[in-house]
Amino acid sequence: MESLIPAIIALFLGAGAGAGGFYAYNKRHESGGKVKADELIRKAKHEASEIVLEAKQSASEIADKIQKDEAARRKEWKKTEDRLAERETTLDKKLDQLDKKSDALRKQSAEVEDLKNEVRNIRTKAQEKLEKIAGLSKADAKTKLIQMTERDIKNDLTELIVKEQKALHDHVEDTAEAILLTAMERMSSEVTADRTVTALKLPDDEMKGRIIGKEGRNIQALQRATGVDILVDDTPGMVVLSSFDPIRRQVARYALERLMKDGRINPSSIEDAVAKAEREIEKEVVRAGEDAAREVGVVGIPSEILHLLGELKYRTSYGQNVLLHSIEMAHIAGMIAQEIGANVAVAKTAALLHDMGKAVTHKIEGKHAEIGAELAKKYGMHDRIVHAIAAHHDDVEPTTPEAIIVKIVDAISAARPGARNISAENFAERMRSLENIATSFQGIDKAYAISAGREIRVIVEPKQIDDLNALKLAREIANKIEATMQYPGVIKVNVIRETRAVEYAK
Repeated sequence: MESLIPAIIALFLGAGAGAGGFYAYNKRHESGGKVKADELIRKAKHEASEIVLEAKQSASEIADKIQKDEAARRKEWKKTEDRLAERETTLDKKLDQLDKKSDALRKQSAEVEDLKNEVRNIRTKAQEKLEKIAGLSKADAKTKLIQMTERDIKNDLTELIVKEQKALHDHVEDTAEAILLTAMERMSSEVTADRTVTALKLPDDEMKGRIIGKEGRNIQALQRATGVDILVDDTPGMVVLSSFDPIRRQVARYALERLMKDGRINPSSIEDAVAKAEREIEKEVVRAGEDAAREVGVVGIPSEILHLLGELKYRTSYGQNVLLHSIEMAHIAGMIAQEIGANVAVAKTAALLHDMGKAVTHKIEGKHAEIGAELAKKYGMHDRIVHAIAAHHDDVEPTTPEAIIVKIVDAISAARPGARNISAENFAERMRSLENIATSFQGIDKAYAISAGREIRVIVEPKQIDDLNALKLAREIANKIEATMQYPGVIKVNVIRETRAVEYAK
C-alpha cells in the first residue's frame, strides 16, 4: 500500500506535468494564429478601403458624366423649344395673312359677281337692241350663223378632200404605173382574137357533094353528131362550122378534116370520125391544162381543175382565148405580187383559175366568178385563192392583196389593144346604157359616153349638186355601172359642175 501511494503520487505529478506542457504548447500556438489573423484582417481592410475608394471615384465620374449629358439634353431641349416657339409664331402670322387674303378674296368674288350681273344685263339689253335693229330673233340669228359656218366649212372640206385626193391619186398613180409598166414590159403575148366560126377549105367541088350526101343525109348526120351548124353553100370553096360552143366546133373540125382526108363519107364513118375527134380533143384538153400550169410554174392543182382549165383553150370571151388570157394574167400577177410583197403562188394560181367557171357556164347556172369559186372550194383550193376568184369581177368585195392583183391584171389583159372585139350593135348598146345609167340620177343635165365607152362625162345642174355632192355622185355612178353592166377594161366617170356668174352693165 505504502509502495502504491508513491506510484499514485508520481502518476499525478506526471499527469500534471503533461497537462502543463500541453497548456504551454497551446498558448504558444494561439498567440501565432492571432498574429496571422490580425495580419489578414489588416490586409482585408486595406483592400476594402482601396475598393471603396475606387468605387467612389467611378461613381463620381459616372455622376459627372450623367450631369454633363443631362445638361446637354437640357440645352438641346431648350433649342427645340425655341424653334417650336419660333415656328408657332410664324404659323400664327401666316394664318393671320391667310385670313386677311380670304377676306379680300370674298370681297373680290362679290365684286366679280356684281360685274357679271352687270355684264349680263348689258348683253341682254344689247341683244334686244340688235334683234330690234336686225329684225331677227336670237334663234333666227343662230340658225343663220350655223348655216354660214356650215357653208364655209363645207367649202373648206371640199377643197381639202380634192387636194388630198389629188395628192393621193398622184402618188398612187406613179407607184401603180411603175409597177404595172414593169410587169407588162416583162410580159409579151400574142394579140389574136378567136371567132365563133371556123372555116375549112374544100379540096374540090366534088368533096362538097360528098359532105352533103344523098338528100343531105351526110351533112345532117354530121350536124346531129357534133351539134354544129355546117354551112356549105355560103362561101365558095369553103365549109363553115358555126357554133357558140368552141369544143363542139373543134370536134366537128377534126372530124370533117379526117373525113375529107379519108374520102369515105357516110353516116357510119361520120360517127367513127366524131368519136375519134372527141377522144383527141379530150387528150388535148388534159394536155392544155397541164401545159398551162407548167408554163406559169403552179403546182399542186387537182386533176379535175386542170381538166376544166384545159377546156378554156376552146372558149373565148369577146373573141379573146380564155386560156391564153388566164396564162397571161398568171404571169403578170406573179410579177406584181413579187413587186408589192404579196403571196406569189396564191396570186398566180388565182389568176390562172379565175375564169375556169366559164368552162361549165353552159351546164351550171350563175356567174362564172361564183361558179369558179365554188369549184375551187369543192376541190380543196386555199381560201385566199377561192376569194380571189370570187372577187375578180367585184361580185364580192376584194379584201386581200392577191384578190386585188387578180382584178387588176384581168383588166390589163382584157384592155390591151386587139385583145377583144365587140360588134357594132353591142358597142352602140353599151354606149346607150352608159348614158342611161348616168341620167338616171337626180340633178343630171347631160351625159356623154366618149372614148369608145372608156369614159362617160356627166354635166350636172350647179344649183342642185354642189362640189361635195359631185364627188359623191361620181362614186355612185361608178358603182351602178359596175353592178349593172358587163364590159372589158375600166370606165372613167367624169362629173362636171359648171358655175356661171352673169351680170349686166347698164
